[in-house]
Amino acid sequence: MTAITETLAQTIGVKAACAVLTVPRSRVYRARRPPPDASPRSRPVQALSEDERTQVREMLNSQRFADRAPRQVYAVLLDEGQYLCHWRTMYRILAAHDEVRERRDPLRHPTCHKPELLATAPNQVWSWDITQLRGPVKWTYFYLYVLLDIYSRYVVGWLSAERESATLARELVVASCARQAIQRDHLILHADNGGPMRAKTLSLLLADLGVEQSHSRPHTSDDNPFSEAQFKTLKYHPTYPDRFGSLQDARGWARPFFDWYNHAHYHTSLNLLTPASVHVGAHPDIRRQRQTVLSAAYAIHPERFSLGLPAVAAPPSAVWINPPSRGNLP
Repeated sequence: MTAITETLAQTIGVKAACAVLTVPRSRVYRARRPPPDASPRSRPVQALSEDERTQVREMLNSQRFADRAPRQVYAVLLDEGQYLCHWRTMYRILAAHDEVRERRDPLRHPTCHKPELLATAPNQVWSWDITQLRGPVKWTYFYLYVLLDIYSRYVVGWLSAERESATLARELVVASCARQAIQRDHLILHADNGGPMRAKTLSLLLADLGVEQSHSRPHTSDDNPFSEAQFKTLKYHPTYPDRFGSLQDARGWARPFFDWYNHAHYHTSLNLLTPASVHVGAHPDIRRQRQTVLSAAYAIHPERFSLGLPAVAAPPSAVWINPPSRGNLP
């Protein structure tokens, strides 16, 4: 704006130009004056020398004081009969080096591998987890172990117990693999990082069975979504009680629930097919029968189907835990 004012002032004068542009004349006159020579500021007599500042910084960052605030360091040194500078000066020295923060080397968690599991058919990837069932009184629990096929959402095995145990997990895995006739090197068993899941005895068993192990990243529940979703369905079921009176009560409730879940629960993610029909491959006949019903309804009242003849959708052809970053997805 000052440059425009100067240009206009050459024609109509400074006063008139400033009035037109509503610019104070003092700004124009100040801009015309050359800037004064900047003289270097003299060093205050009370300032620390560079060597003293270095000494203070090294003291603050030493192993002894790296986890203490400058105020604390200041007090400790005074009690030991030593004075380097005021604690405010310590803060200024640290700020000059961007060190007003955590000065010790923090522990860094190792980079965890993100599990990328793909299933295009039943019995390729199983997910398993353990959930607590509330017992008869406060702070008492029973434990429900559940093995789930992620492709079909079929519960291939379960058991309830009074404790979490790698031994019980071994028994469940062995019985479920035998029941599903799992062959070597054809199954991945995915779990979180709980004690029974990481137990050495279970790892040795899986190696003997030819089953590959997979684990979620620490504190990442999204890495085991199918088991988490199944537990939500379980605990939101209308018959789920607030508490179980005994372990026998828990088993008596779980048995009909899992029968319902596998054979009568129309799963949204399976396009309203049951887990059992997808797991055993019976869904094509079910879809054909449903398509017959829809076609008959369309023939009678086509005006009620604004998008034309509806098609019964198949279950997803591929299911994964974290989309694989390599290879082509079906």
